[in-house]
Amino acid sequence: MTCHVLGISALYHDAAAALVSDGEIVAAAQEERFSRRKHDPSLPLGAINDCLEQAFLDASDLAAVVFYEDLALAFDRALKSLLQCAPASLPQWLRAAPSLLGGKPLVGAALRALLGPDIRLLTVPHHFAHAASAFYPSPYEEAAILVMDGVGEWASTSIGRGRGKRVELLRQINYPHSLGLLYSAFTAFCGFKVNSGEYKLMGLAPYGRPVYAGLIRERLIDLRPDGSFRLHSEYFGYLGGSCMTNARFHALFGGPPRAAEARITRREMDLAASIQLVLEEAVLALAAQARALTGLRRLVLAGGVALNCVANGKLLRSSLFDEIWIQPAAGDAGGALGAALLATHGYFELPRHPPVDGRDAQRGSMLGPAYASAEVRAFLDRAGLPYEHIDDAAALARRIAAALAAGQVVGLLSGRMEFGPRALGARSILGDPRSAQMQSRMNLKIKYRESFRPFAPVVLAERAADWFELDRDSPYMLLVAPVCGASSAALAEGEDDMLQLLARKRSALPAITHVDGSARVQTLRREQHPLLHGVLCEFERLSGCPVLVNTSFNVRGEPIVCSPRDAYRCFMRTGMELLVLEDCVLQRAAQPPWVEDEDWRQIHALD
Repeated sequence: MTCHVLGISALYHDAAAALVSDGEIVAAAQEERFSRRKHDPSLPLGAINDCLEQAFLDASDLAAVVFYEDLALAFDRALKSLLQCAPASLPQWLRAAPSLLGGKPLVGAALRALLGPDIRLLTVPHHFAHAASAFYPSPYEEAAILVMDGVGEWASTSIGRGRGKRVELLRQINYPHSLGLLYSAFTAFCGFKVNSGEYKLMGLAPYGRPVYAGLIRERLIDLRPDGSFRLHSEYFGYLGGSCMTNARFHALFGGPPRAAEARITRREMDLAASIQLVLEEAVLALAAQARALTGLRRLVLAGGVALNCVANGKLLRSSLFDEIWIQPAAGDAGGALGAALLATHGYFELPRHPPVDGRDAQRGSMLGPAYASAEVRAFLDRAGLPYEHIDDAAALARRIAAALAAGQVVGLLSGRMEFGPRALGARSILGDPRSAQMQSRMNLKIKYRESFRPFAPVVLAERAADWFELDRDSPYMLLVAPVCGASSAALAEGEDDMLQLLARKRSALPAITHVDGSARVQTLRREQHPLLHGVLCEFERLSGCPVLVNTSFNVRGEPIVCSPRDAYRCFMRTGMELLVLEDCVLQRAAQPPWVEDEDWRQIHALD
């Protein structure tokens, strides 16, 4: 009898569900893609339903439902932390009490109400879920494990080891000492939103100089040679207040935090560069300790800090480990997958499928819903939207590549949706990386986001070494590497206009080359996404370049699109010229005028 296990993460941020059957990852998705609420923390009803529907299962078929956190330990940590700071922590207690006393303790009742009173409900510790999500899908029979995030119950950092079907944690650093919270404090201080703006801080870092790094090491974090560390809590506000930082932190760095949407100054650039450097030092020290503790030459990573692809690139080039593998959904969403895998191999003691040909078991992280051509055409026909149907894959790839070579921006919905924060070809916006105007155009006219933020390239895996200083595959866009032949650019003393740097051509691929000459690389093989691979091959035939800009199919403040309806709405609200929905091609110029209230209600009702 097949053992179906459903993993759940919820009630903090990035809620998700994942289904594992006899040790095989069947489906996984984040709730935000269905609810259309970015980082949706609520019980993932849409994601649960999708996982069950993809496997043609009812809730009664599940061997267990597994929650990614030990709720009693989480309550213990939150309550003790708030009591430690009383009475100043009273406002935070009033905000946290509904979740601590209501939502989280009642998650079991809510799941039983949804899935049935007889389900077997298990919980696993948060960092064990992260560790499992990193090790079990990895292509390694044995590996060191490094988990780094904000906080899970008490743990913020864990070092462990995986072997066969066994995962064990060997060392732990506890809250309030946390690299994730340290980085988030600077995220908030620089005017970005915690739990989503950390990517922006990482992207801002190359514009600045690490002039505050010494001050951070001296006043904020005591980083020791063995990788352990302690934060000086008197500079932070998250222990007993509602803010990440406090007046002492503000005084240390020359004044109050930057207001959201205010102009970014040299201070924010230098702060970003400084905390990025300190984070990289901490990650390398922890990795060295993991190597010393385990004696292993392979490393797997998870937790939100593992999404810092600049640090990952530095770790790879350090040669501390021969190989590293990073969970594509390294944040809390991936905890759902880890919880399901941990129960499968730990509680039910099912054997782990051995890695095949060095490939991981994540299936390209294409684990969400897909839409058949007939479904797409039915949607378009009902809505009366003009489109071209191209059912030959080679012809479709040629059509897309020709549009890209002509300078058009293409929205692509193709196959199963990605699990994790990165678009890998299933829900992507594509562009020509050779264009000097493409970065600013896509940022300002399509994504509606800050102009300084870099775009990532997707490149044919067999051609990657010709364009990037990268000697291995990077299928999940989680490694930063230098662009071959690129130059770096820096602001002169006293300058703080980032547009000066953006205007300077740094390589033959200016749209994907960051100001430090680097890029966050995705390598692609045919089996990972046949259509996008075909587009890259055709684009290389037309242009001599096997690289494209690949960014997520969404606009600022919205989740990545899930359905054809989501994709059409995003397409019509931006400056994209072409939309590909499976094998249907829509030209922007041929579409009826877009009127948000009227037209969107009509299409929404038809779907």
